[in-house]
Amino acid sequence: MITREDAFTLLKQYNKDTFHIQHAITVEEVMKWYAKELGYGDDAEYWGIVGLLHDIDFELYPEEHCLRAPELLKNGGVSDDIIHAVCSHGYGITVGCGVTIDVEPIHEMEKVLFAADELTGLIGAAALMRPSKSTKDMELKSLKKKYKSKGFAAGCSREVIERGADQLGWELNKLLDMTLQAMAATEDVINEKMNAEL
Repeated sequence: MITREDAFTLLKQYNKDTFHIQHAITVEEVMKWYAKELGYGDDAEYWGIVGLLHDIDFELYPEEHCLRAPELLKNGGVSDDIIHAVCSHGYGITVGCGVTIDVEPIHEMEKVLFAADELTGLIGAAALMRPSKSTKDMELKSLKKKYKSKGFAAGCSREVIERGADQLGWELNKLLDMTLQAMAATEDVINEKMNAEL
């Protein structure tokens, strides 16, 4: 398996924007948290690497998101299972060039990535609206209010988040609550990793 260090070097080869790097690190840490929470603790590093690399092609090729990823990852020596997981987070989504991604999430890890990816963006946006700018003091009811407000973080697809919960066989509330917990628990680590970057 590719090491975290090599995965991060590969990510930075194609991603320069601080926002994209922060999103990658956020999803990495959330995926590691989920791995431990769902009984896959031994695979936490693996889940994290999938999270770190999931948007590798988005900054350079937003219109071909998940279509260019296999080539970039393969060139970086990434294994086919990670490539499948990365591409599966676009399942059923029609990207800018008109192609609908048909790589289905099969493993629970892939389903968690699909479900939590968009949601981390929405939770992050909600945190920025708070005086603390933090997820640590955010309550589920506050998140649900933001979630229901269609104008808030409109780029974060509620339809994708809800499909993600369905694929996992979870109530939407469970997904919202767990992902909020994940972000609160990992916020300090994410900030440390970003500070090391800047």
